[in-house]
Amino acid sequence: MDLFEYQAKELFAEHGVPIPRGQVAYTAQQAGEIAAGYAAEARAAGKGDPKPLVVIKAQVKTGGRGKAGGVKLADTPEEAEQKAARILGMDIKGHTVHSVLVAQDTDIAAEYYLSFLVDRAERSYLAMCSVAGGVEIEEVARTKPHALARILIDPLAGVTAMQAEEIVRAGGLPAEAQAGAAELAERLWAVFDQADATLVEVNPLVYTGDGRVIALDAKVTLDDNAAYRQQFDRFPDPGADDPLEERAKAKHLNYVKLDGAVGIIGNGAGLVMSTLDVVAYAGEEFGGIRPANFLDIGGGASAEVMANGLEIVLSDTDVRSVLVNVFGGITSCDAVANGIVSAIGLLADRGEPVRHPIVVRLDGNNAAAGRRILSDAALPTVEQVATMDDAARRAAELAAAAPARDPGAGQRGSTRGA
Repeated sequence: MDLFEYQAKELFAEHGVPIPRGQVAYTAQQAGEIAAGYAAEARAAGKGDPKPLVVIKAQVKTGGRGKAGGVKLADTPEEAEQKAARILGMDIKGHTVHSVLVAQDTDIAAEYYLSFLVDRAERSYLAMCSVAGGVEIEEVARTKPHALARILIDPLAGVTAMQAEEIVRAGGLPAEAQAGAAELAERLWAVFDQADATLVEVNPLVYTGDGRVIALDAKVTLDDNAAYRQQFDRFPDPGADDPLEERAKAKHLNYVKLDGAVGIIGNGAGLVMSTLDVVAYAGEEFGGIRPANFLDIGGGASAEVMANGLEIVLSDTDVRSVLVNVFGGITSCDAVANGIVSAIGLLADRGEPVRHPIVVRLDGNNAAAGRRILSDAALPTVEQVATMDDAARRAAELAAAAPARDPGAGQRGSTRGA
């Protein structure tokens, strides 16, 4: 889970990492009002109007904001409002800007780089530090590899004051910045460790004109696997996830929305990925029919899980047919078949009868019993096919023959139709 810069800085502030003052704005008017507040504070302190007053920074979860025009200086509240208006709504590498960070401008004397991350190759944690900050770290690694220090961190010991000093010295930071940078490094490690992050990065870490070391930028990636013991929901991103993906997540389903017409339900990520490939290949014969989603129901296929899966898949107005591809292992195919029958009954009881064709391929543990259960149920929308290739071809054929759905109507005149 990636955080916006302003969210990462909120996390930094909680752990004592020094950052510039800033507030998030969702409208140009809000940006102007924030800048006006900073200007009034400066005048009250007898500093006059600082030039520049603030920096307006697009809040998107991608790099390259500055090159794309998403970072601008403003000398006055009026200019802050005007520049925020130009940034809001921008598209930066496929990310639409819905908010901006309005931060007080910082007197920068030098720029450095500092990060902590998971080093999967070494199965450990890694600190990286460089005196060459303010540019993409990949560029530093390519052109000045000697300027990028890499220091492994003992997961049990963490980053002590002594090791923090070692990190900033290895990065080549000058003597006048080392004490402040080492103290910041200790606190940044606390963010990484206590927030269950897989990456915390400051680029640039700056040495200011008055001798302070602060995190001018902030990038944080949190480990989704730690969500059960953290409060990650306090970092919302309403525009990031597809609504269907959000609904699936609430039902504990592993679902990813794609752009095709064949809904996919399978058990096991490997099998589902293979099913996507086979459907895409088979769909070439029928005008380029493609998978509409990835949905892994995991090792269990209870009636409730299957009903929830069908509901999510069929709520996608692009879906014209469904392929259920299951290889029975720990979960036997007769349990899967009973789940399908019960799921269709449950959806009908909810007032959401399944009208789309469902192609089912069962193989593996108790496959014959599972096929017999489906045959005996004689469900009008369910069709069994013996092999994965044939099932994919049939699902693509049915999707190609089905009429496109009305995005506003669903199957039964509502946005939840299944």
